Amino acid sequence: MEENKSGDRLRLVVLDPGHFHASLIQKNKLHEVDTQIYVYAPVGPEVQAYLNLVRGYNERTADPTAWKMKVYTNADFLEQMKRDKMGDVVVLAGNNKKKTDYIYQSIDASLHVLSDKPMAINKEGFEELHRAFELAEDKGVLLYDIMTERYNIFSILQKELVQSPMVFGALQKGSLEEPAILKKSVHHFYKNVSGKPLIRPNWYYDVEQEGDGIVDVTTHGIDLVQWQCFPEVVFDYKRDVEIWKATRYPTLISKAQYQMSTGDSEFADFLEKDIKQGQLTVYANGEIDYTLKGTHVKVAVEWNFQADPGNGDTHLSQIRGTQCVVAIKQGKAEDFAPTLYIEPNAGKHFSAEEKERIHRGFAAIEKLYPGIALHDFGDGFRVAIPDRLREGHEEHFAHVANKFFDYVKRGKLPAWEKSYMLTKYYITTMALEKATK
Repeated sequence: MEENKSGDRLRLVVLDPGHFHASLIQKNKLHEVDTQIYVYAPVGPEVQAYLNLVRGYNERTADPTAWKMKVYTNADFLEQMKRDKMGDVVVLAGNNKKKTDYIYQSIDASLHVLSDKPMAINKEGFEELHRAFELAEDKGVLLYDIMTERYNIFSILQKELVQSPMVFGALQKGSLEEPAILKKSVHHFYKNVSGKPLIRPNWYYDVEQEGDGIVDVTTHGIDLVQWQCFPEVVFDYKRDVEIWKATRYPTLISKAQYQMSTGDSEFADFLEKDIKQGQLTVYANGEIDYTLKGTHVKVAVEWNFQADPGNGDTHLSQIRGTQCVVAIKQGKAEDFAPTLYIEPNAGKHFSAEEKERIHRGFAAIEKLYPGIALHDFGDGFRVAIPDRLREGHEEHFAHVANKFFDYVKRGKLPAWEKSYMLTKYYITTMALEKATK
């Protein structure tokens, strides 16, 4: 490959795309990005799956993209990427065991990095990530992880309500038994992506390569805790965080389920260590109890193989203030659709005066998001959100990318963003240390 000039538009390099999130960055047009994409990866089904998804985006009838892909698949793909210097930004989404080193190597080549979560899956990875941030400062490049949930309208409105003293009051401190903030998510190994069944790489079922559940998708919950409840606060994780308790437990995957999910007829050899009585034990589940600036938080994750018909991934988020609880629920009572509530604290009821104050506080938020409405529901309220404000999860990736590209154009990452990432991965990796002792 020869060096390419593309004017003011950023040039993207995609390195070893082993996870479908790499393709979702390209699901929509990115006006800050040149349409020529440079891909460096080992030959195999993972890069082909990525290319197939991107081809589907180019060939769809409605608002097709126009990506042009230049692919290098020799064994020295990483070194070739560093020699070619074709891009400005490296996109990483794949095997998490390799990811932290890919981050460091890309930054060492003076490339900005937009990385899928998690950026580190163990204590050693966190230490290397910390060095990567220091190197990024020296090289004058930026490092950022893909936190899509900040662009979910339910998360956005929950933040707005929590930051309204008239509605929420002040954040409670909570306790280990009754945390002030609860984030729990349920996920599924087998599901559809961009309208087609998702084929997982076999390493996805190896926690040594994918990471335990408590270091993977918990990153979204921890990020939302920081973003919703401590907006733009610069944390010192050594002083502001204390891990109180962490647990992990497995999901059992049958051979038939593994075959359906990966397309492989047999368990991979590296999974033999995790097979018990013919089933694969995947430590994808767990909980982390910690305090952030003295506020008690519980983050929990659960993985099942496949959702029941009509259901999908779910999310529970409860934040307790002195005046109310702001909650997102997505259970059977909500027909498994996310629903935003304002509820009285346990054992209490809203007085007429409190309800009137909540309405006044909500009116100010309604001006920012026209079309939302507050409806009486039980002892509290339900927030109605019009369809035009709702987007699917896959659409959030472009928002994250565009935010990062804006930081790149400015040449600086806000200090709070960096502190959010370091604090988040300190929590997950230290929790894993505690859970595995």
